[in-house]
Amino acid sequence: MPAIRARRSCLSVPGSSPKMLAKSPSLPADEVFMDLEDSVAPLAKEEARDNIVEALVRNEWGDKTVVVRINSIDTQWAADDLKTVVEQGGRYLDCIMIPKVQHAHEVHFVDHMLRMIEANSGLDRRIGIEAQIETATGLRNVYEIAHASDRLETLIFGPADMSASLGLPTVTAGLPMPGYPGDHWHWVLETILVAARDAGLQVIDGPYLLIKDLDGFRDMAMRARALGYDGKWALHPGQIDVLNEVFTPTQEEYDKAEALLDAYREATEVDRRGAVMFGNEMIDEASRKMAVQFAQRGRAAGLKPEKTLEDFKKEWQ
Repeated sequence: MPAIRARRSCLSVPGSSPKMLAKSPSLPADEVFMDLEDSVAPLAKEEARDNIVEALVRNEWGDKTVVVRINSIDTQWAADDLKTVVEQGGRYLDCIMIPKVQHAHEVHFVDHMLRMIEANSGLDRRIGIEAQIETATGLRNVYEIAHASDRLETLIFGPADMSASLGLPTVTAGLPMPGYPGDHWHWVLETILVAARDAGLQVIDGPYLLIKDLDGFRDMAMRARALGYDGKWALHPGQIDVLNEVFTPTQEEYDKAEALLDAYREATEVDRRGAVMFGNEMIDEASRKMAVQFAQRGRAAGLKPEKTLEDFKKEWQ
């Protein structure tokens, strides 16, 4: 089963900026991914690798999810990205992010490269994979991609490259489309979501480019949360707090989820009943599955129960 990590807020940090790399561990993002791809110019790729290795080794990352986005597999840089970053900084790394994934064999390539580098470097940890779905071909093959490796932990929607791939009439990705009667990304988001959940993966929404428009950003984050997404990208530190708020269950929601799980466990394991009343609600196995999702998100966000099942029972009397 893939690792369940906190990914409410996933901060993009250019590998070409030592200043931003040094600052990122102090920011409240759940995940920091250091970028070797689109935010780094071709002539700066090698220097960016060295910057990222230094940041991995020297920074104190605490409990953050630490990721490096390599260049896509169809470029000349991807293999050297993996070799340099994992050999020199792999012991501080949680995942490799693969951009523009179009076929399962691209994930296989990274999986095999990681296996060999881990073995040759004597790494005592197994590095995970995150895959970005950013093209029409990737979307068509998303189910095969989602099942391509047991290292996979999450799928990520990339709206900018997807807009270009689909030929959408926009130059600013991630915004509502004027003239379209509804959410033009709904089917794409839902398709990626279903593929991810089918494979037991987390799923992350991509960036919102208008970094000063926090109201619009919140609306897009709320949309992703309503669909069931686990988090969203932040391109600027000012977006992080919005994401942590939107994708964190309230204390009341979290307490109810943990208490419901305790009630269902008591009903099935002690009383041997498949359904039981939880206050004025009838709960069963489907209720348990929904509560597990809330509980996992709350735990990943660092929440602790403030009300127990006994507290709820007293309120119901």
